[in-house]
Formats: sequence, structure tokens, C-alpha cells
Amino acid sequence: MASIANPGVFFPVNKQPYRIAKFSFSSCFAASTRARASRMTKEEFLARPIDEEWEKARRQETADLERRRREEDEEEVRLALEYRRIGSSLKNYPQEEVNKARRLVANFIKSGEEIEEMIVEAGDNEELTPLLLLVIKSRLELARQDDEREAVEALDLLHRRVEYEIRKRQASPSMRLLNELLNLHDGTDDTEWLRKARHRMLKAFPPEHAFTILAPRGFDLSSHHGPIDAPVEGDDDDVLLRIDFIREVNQLVKEVEAQIHSHEVEGLDTDAVALRLRLEDKKRNLQYVKDLLEVAIALKW
Repeated sequence: MASIANPGVFFPVNKQPYRIAKFSFSSCFAASTRARASRMTKEEFLARPIDEEWEKARRQETADLERRRREEDEEEVRLALEYRRIGSSLKNYPQEEVNKARRLVANFIKSGEEIEEMIVEAGDNEELTPLLLLVIKSRLELARQDDEREAVEALDLLHRRVEYEIRKRQASPSMRLLNELLNLHDGTDDTEWLRKARHRMLKAFPPEHAFTILAPRGFDLSSHHGPIDAPVEGDDDDVLLRIDFIREVNQLVKEVEAQIHSHEVEGLDTDAVALRLRLEDKKRNLQYVKDLLEVAIALKW
């Protein structure tokens, strides 16, 4: 009996074993087709019956393949140009500031679960700057060129979070209050959310009567006796009036509605479906803002 440890029983020594070709119906069909075509004359080959549907499908596959290759080439060129553009922009900043921003980004990446606290602390220290976003974007584009998907996802989330923190700190008091009210929603009970939002508005907006507007902050008409001191100049600069909140939120609603109407899409391809889902999400959030606007309009003390 032959032994596996002794391959010479099956094959001659110092010779390669015979390779058995993998059987394929398509290869056999192609070989037989070539053989028949080689025996045909030119006239017989041109007069043969043509499967138009099959040829149409093959032409479509070729066109799709060429389109995908072209899109991949264009994407590679775009990524390279974007990386060069960011590199050129970084040269406009002092090298010391660029190195400081890079160290901060590296600390963000290494922080793990403490990244939220680090971002808030960096915002308090005024370290969240456009330069920091540019450094994150540079690393993001480099990861995309190297096709490092996990790094791309992590850096993209970091860029979005830092950008959100910057915008939140640069926003007006009305927009900061709106963001706080929206974050009160847990996604389940709208009635309870609107109740909490109304309670928060009562604390945020000063009561609207003449004595409260003219008197200093913390003035209580029901318990006050004696003369009223004039408010200190600049003491109420950060007071948010209900009318200002209503005006800014109403303007925001109009702008978002105009954007939604200008991006209506049709079709069932992948891009159209993705864009339609984003628009539906924006419409849902817009309805939440409208609900808060109605609460603010009907608010009474």
C-alpha cells in the first residue's frame, strides 16, 4: 500500500506531479466555440445567428466596469488634490502652532473613553480652532488615501465632534438654548419632552412685564419693598428674551425648509435613497424645532 510519507510511490522522484486542470463548463464552451469558429469561413462566421440580448448585456457590463474604474481614478485624484490643498493651508500657520495642534489630535486619539472630557476641556482652554480642524482633516485624507477604513471612521467622527463643539461655543444664546432643548428629548415621549422644555424656557426667559425688564436681575415684584435700584450696565448683556429666541428660531425654520424644498429627489438608486433618508431625518428634526417654537410662542408665566 502506498504511503503518504513516500510520495515517490505515486510520482517519479525529482519530477513534478501532473496538474489536473479545474473543470469548467464555461471554459469548455468557450473552447468549443473557438474551435467551431476556427473551422468557419469568414462568410459563415458573419452569417451566424447573433444573440442580441446577450451582447447587449455584455456591452452594459463593460460600460459599468469602465465607469467604476473612471470614478475610482477620479476619486484618487480628488483625494490627492485635497491632501495637497490642506498641506498648503497648513504652511500658512506658524510651525509651532501646527505642532501643538498635532499633539492635541494625538492626545484625542489616545484618550479612548475620556475623549469627551478632553474635547470640552480643550474648548474651555480655547484650543479648539480652525487649525485643529485642518490638522484632523489632513490625517483623515491621508488615511483615505491609504484605505485605512477604521482610521477613516475614527478621524471622521473626531472631526465632526470637534466641529460641533466649536459651532456650539460660537452660537448665539438662542441657538445654544435650542440645542439644549432638543437634547432633552429621549426619543420616546414627546409630551413629557415638551413639558420639560417649557419648564426650561421658564427658567431661561425673564418674565415679561415692565418692572422685570427695567429692574436688575433677580428682582421679585411680589416681595420687594422700597426703592428699585437701577441695573448695572452690562449686567444683563447675556439675558435671553423670549422674543429674540422666537425670532431666531423662526428664521432658522425658514432657512431649513428652503434647503429641504431645493433638495427634493426622485429615483431608487443608492445615492437617491441615501439622500432621501437624510432629508427625512432633517424633516423630523425640523418638526421638533417647530414644536419648540410653538411652546415658546404660547409660553405664559
